Amino acid sequence: MRNKAISLRLIIMNFLQYAIWGAYLTSMGSYLFGVGLSSKIGIFYAMQGIVSIFMPALIGIIADKYMPAQKVLSLCHGLAGLFMLASGFYAMSAGGDVQFSILFTLYSLSVGFYMPTIALSNSVAYNVLESEGKDTVKAFPPIRVFGTIGFICSMLFVNFMKNGDGIQFQLSYNQFLTSGSLGILLALYSLTLPNCPAKAHNSGQSFIETSGLKAFTLFKDRQMAIFFIFSMCLGVALQITNGFANPFITSFKESADPMLADSFGARNANALISISQVSETLCILLIPFFMKKFGIKIVMVISMFAWVFRFGLFGAGNPGPGVWMFILSMIVYGVAFDFFNISGSLYVNKKTSEDIRSSAQGLFMLMTNGFGATIGTLGAQAVINHFVYNAATPDWSTAWYIFAGYALVVAILFIILFRDPRRELEKDPLKA
Repeated sequence: MRNKAISLRLIIMNFLQYAIWGAYLTSMGSYLFGVGLSSKIGIFYAMQGIVSIFMPALIGIIADKYMPAQKVLSLCHGLAGLFMLASGFYAMSAGGDVQFSILFTLYSLSVGFYMPTIALSNSVAYNVLESEGKDTVKAFPPIRVFGTIGFICSMLFVNFMKNGDGIQFQLSYNQFLTSGSLGILLALYSLTLPNCPAKAHNSGQSFIETSGLKAFTLFKDRQMAIFFIFSMCLGVALQITNGFANPFITSFKESADPMLADSFGARNANALISISQVSETLCILLIPFFMKKFGIKIVMVISMFAWVFRFGLFGAGNPGPGVWMFILSMIVYGVAFDFFNISGSLYVNKKTSEDIRSSAQGLFMLMTNGFGATIGTLGAQAVINHFVYNAATPDWSTAWYIFAGYALVVAILFIILFRDPRRELEKDPLKA
């Protein structure tokens, strides 16, 4: 009975954790376009990656060394929620005269404290599950799946809810108010979670140990270094479709072919994209089987090839007769995202000691959602500017094929360079 109660508490934490993000991640661009900030959409999304370069690692150090992880989680969500609420109230008061500098500053402060909570919530869940004697590889994915359900529920809420003027939340500042309110709720809820104490501080430790920078010593291990480097390379793909899938699909409304211009997909891009989140929900449940059966290398390779198909199907499909390729791309996304993000996080948890676990999760976030996502967002913007926005004849297909080709190269190099830990263990049981 106690185990079920613990699982339920972690389910609620994960549901709220991603509901906060889902309230604005897929719809913020539409609001920014509506208030005349369309040219700034890219930097808003890139900021999530920029803050992930340093904030998760710093917050992870605090959780490892100085403050219980659940209290750090509460503090971060409280600050992120307050700044997101401030963004919403500012936008509401400004109306159509929103100043980029003010909104961007408030938004940046919010995501600066929110992004570390992704790794930190994982760390809290692993700590609680392990204290209950559970196998995290088996126990965590069924809990984490409710995070994606929370994301979907929040996304649909802002899609269908309207303000007093009849404007959908997804097109207005109400999405920021929704996200901020959920953040404050989770900040309060986090204080009720089981204690995840910081490790005792030893005055005889070196600066590297006391500062939490010991997590970076993981790069001394060749295989861990390769893993983190490829995590960064694969992280490049994470935000590309979040930022550009909707405008790509919607662009078919301008097609001269009525079968494309009047298609359901062209007029309901978000409905198509939501299939990705449904697929993600289902694929999380496959992770325990695949991790146990095949190990981290094959699971990561499957993810990389899934990204190849994700982008390639976008390049070949359309919302008319070729809509089946879009739908298949959405289904493939679940494998591409989950088999990388969730499995990678579990692998880092298994390969690190308790004293640096939160810091190591922060390091994983730094490489993926920090360096990787920032490079990917800015790089994808440059590619799309060249082939679409600055081209005489927009060529979305070539842009998507370039992204697919990149993912294919990363997959091939990973196969060559990363040794399977399971085989290393067979050769020498004292390793891995």
